[in-house]
Amino acid sequence: MSARGNRGRKPAPRARRIPARTTAALLACAVAATACAAGPAATHQARPTARPANPTGVALPQIPASRREHVPSALYGTMLYGPAPPGLPRLPRPLVNLANIMPGGPPPDGIPAIDHPRFLRPAQVNFLSASEPVLALQIGADARAYPVQILIWHEIVNDTVGGVPVAITYCPLCNTAIAYDRRAAGRVLSFGTSGLLYDSNLLMYDRQTQSLWVQFTGQAVAGVLIRHQLRSYPMQTVSWGAWRAGHPHGWVLSRDTGYTRPYGFNPYPGYDNIHSPPFLFSGQVNGRYAAKTRLVGIRYRGAAVAVLLPTLRRRRVIDLTIAGHPVTVWWEPGTASALSSGTIAGGADVGATGAFRPVVDGRRLHFRPAAGGFRDQETGSHWSVLGQAIAGPLAGHKLTPVTHVDTFWFVWAAFRPHTRIVS
Repeated sequence: MSARGNRGRKPAPRARRIPARTTAALLACAVAATACAAGPAATHQARPTARPANPTGVALPQIPASRREHVPSALYGTMLYGPAPPGLPRLPRPLVNLANIMPGGPPPDGIPAIDHPRFLRPAQVNFLSASEPVLALQIGADARAYPVQILIWHEIVNDTVGGVPVAITYCPLCNTAIAYDRRAAGRVLSFGTSGLLYDSNLLMYDRQTQSLWVQFTGQAVAGVLIRHQLRSYPMQTVSWGAWRAGHPHGWVLSRDTGYTRPYGFNPYPGYDNIHSPPFLFSGQVNGRYAAKTRLVGIRYRGAAVAVLLPTLRRRRVIDLTIAGHPVTVWWEPGTASALSSGTIAGGADVGATGAFRPVVDGRRLHFRPAAGGFRDQETGSHWSVLGQAIAGPLAGHKLTPVTHVDTFWFVWAAFRPHTRIVS
């Protein structure tokens, strides 16, 4: 099923209650749409021929991935797909319940990861509206934006940022965007999509050992790298306008991906309707809240906290103490949902969130909402949603980000059942 609509059309009305069977069928078609013209896992190194984007992006320096290893695969030939090939040992039992692993529709690499990202300067970008969501990652002085209109069709970008090999991952079915360090077990990994879902979450695989990794947790749950854990980096989902204002000299992932996709269209329209069921979620939804209730999830120093988005939208700023450390969480309007309308630009305003350590030069700050951002009570400095002081005595300072995810209740409760809830 192809994505419908055009960028000039008014946002489609939000869906009402949709029967579970109808939703499952529509989502299966949507997931299959993202797999159009993709090659099998065995040919992942080849870049398909595609119509070049305009303007053409530039390739930035990349740390090469390690070589493919001759080891048993968790992607093929294991208890997930049958017996191991002759001559190779069996793999250890997966860490997850096999009944909760389901084919999502596309085959391995059917939704193709971006292995050769190309970038533009913000002034060159002509395909994003101010409210469109982008994934904002900064490592050292290297600031990059990854438009969700591209990630929704690819789900993984293998990149190098600030000299660190990273995987930018986005699971539209869980609405989770997480950045991971690709270094693990003495290897530099590169990741692809397995075509499998675990409790509706993307299962990634690494091309070096073909171990399976849960996108939400960054843990290898099957294969020779089982139990290894990827390190995450803080990443925000913010509006293109806010990111461009904060990083006018940064880098933006271009549409020059090597693939032809209807970038700007949403293959999952209406998916974030709070009354609609999750796609291929085999667990039992914690009924405390509706499955698609949005929240800000924070796992900090071993403690898990969920801040419900309706509460955060009302208060704009919430101060927390997590594992004995102060964390401030805030919300700003002006960022479109990628999952509500037929187009990304036409999505409902769900705003942008941030989570930070509210400390500058050893001084604890307290924030309150202000026009166009936030203001600290101690110095009166004005701060952007990116945690940058843009005016006042602290102008030029930046808060230390805390890793968080903007996600749905059903997935947070499934993976973080022992969570504290702020509502």
